[in-house]
Amino acid sequence: MMMELTSPAFQEGEAIPVRYTCDGEDVSPPLSWTGVPQEVASLALIVDDPDAPSGTFVHWVLFNLSADLKLLAEGDSGGGIQGTMGSRKQGYGGPCPPRSSEHRYFFKLYALDTTLDLESGATKAELEKAMQGHILARGQLVGTYSR
Repeated sequence: MMMELTSPAFQEGEAIPVRYTCDGEDVSPPLSWTGVPQEVASLALIVDDPDAPSGTFVHWVLFNLSADLKLLAEGDSGGGIQGTMGSRKQGYGGPCPPRSSEHRYFFKLYALDTTLDLESGATKAELEKAMQGHILARGQLVGTYSR
């Protein structure tokens, strides 16, 4: 089942505004979604960059968001638990590709039939493993950024 994930800051396939990158304020963009199944217990969000030179780079891991949540305001984690991103820090880290290189950033939202028994600081791999067999629906928004 698919959910629709959108942002008022950028459209699917378009450039992410500088404000949400390492060249700007480095705050997370506002996101909203529709199509969440009624039986959902929690939501999870992963933001990553598959175009990074050393392999997919994780920019945000966020989980155990309330099933009733319909949006994340700019710079807000919505009360969810923050995981560890690729730079080994917790929270959101905006796009920051090498100069003269456009990268794609995948914002992936998951609707789960459970809350996850993970600690703050969990990695993307730990989150993906914990979500196995619990995903009821998913949504995706892709933005780009180049410096």
